[in-house]
Amino acid sequence: MLSKSLSFPTSDDFIAKLPKVELHLHLEGSVRPRTLRELARRKSRLREETESWIADRERLGFRYRHFQDFLEAFKLVSLLLETPQDYALATTHLIEALAAENVRYAEITLAAGVLLWKKQPVDAVFEAVAEAAAEASGRLGVRIAWIMDAVRQFGVEPARQVIKWAARFREHGVVGFGIGGDEGKGPAEMYVDIYREARDRGLHTTAHAGETVGPHSIRAAVELLEAERIGHGITAGEDAGVIALLGERGIALEICPTSNVATGLIARWADHPLPQFLQAGLAVTLNSDDPAMFGTSVQEEFRRAARQFALGGEDILRMTRDAIRVAFLPEDQKARLFEELRTCWQRRYA
Repeated sequence: MLSKSLSFPTSDDFIAKLPKVELHLHLEGSVRPRTLRELARRKSRLREETESWIADRERLGFRYRHFQDFLEAFKLVSLLLETPQDYALATTHLIEALAAENVRYAEITLAAGVLLWKKQPVDAVFEAVAEAAAEASGRLGVRIAWIMDAVRQFGVEPARQVIKWAARFREHGVVGFGIGGDEGKGPAEMYVDIYREARDRGLHTTAHAGETVGPHSIRAAVELLEAERIGHGITAGEDAGVIALLGERGIALEICPTSNVATGLIARWADHPLPQFLQAGLAVTLNSDDPAMFGTSVQEEFRRAARQFALGGEDILRMTRDAIRVAFLPEDQKARLFEELRTCWQRRYA
């Protein structure tokens, strides 16, 4: 293990060289302007709208008036991703971006619930992204796993269909199941049996909770759904009992600060509860969520967090260790990532 007493100021160079792990990353939200334009060239009816969309994102600094405004903006990306080949292209470009930032392992969420809603073939899309990931991973050395998620407000039966697809592709890189979307319209109580079925099928579980709804949503995800990780969880800071629950059960938070600020859920970076969670001793991982939608990346999240909260190198290492520890990986593969992290630290002091 790395020394817990290790203390040194962080730097952009150290963060750049850090072997990173990202656990909360949506494929659809990773599609940057370069890829959008490439997709739009194949769909002439959307070229003008795509250019206008890109210009709006840049003009507004990747900020949204509120969470629903973000969801509306997300629709264009969904429209451009029509075929399995479109999804494969997005996957290749995402893994290339991860490799450029020395991300060694990433769990990418595929919105299977949205695929079903759009009446797109889940099997063909997943086979295409898995093939693209295998090629890019082999070429660039980034290990990839997949999480399939359902949309809370779409209801129980579509979620059950997502589980069936996720279980079918367990031997091909799908490691988990989760739910996202509107917490208010799809409370955890609806999904107790769904999560039990996911576990029975050998899937790991995560859940977006405490993003747009209060800490009771986090408690329900932990106590009712038995989620292994919580996506966002920013409202946990409003309830000391929820903080204690997360700590007692060792439930990690998948923190995405730029996302929370960009969607108006938190007014400023300075207001984000990340330091509170670290001080409380919670397991915290740092992630980009929908990097193309928010003008960020996991490396940029580390940089911004270090600057905003004066985090030292030990804090950066701690969040990276937490990410490795709670990743949905076999222990031998975690050990290899820990060894890469140890080597990075040793080189810093060579």
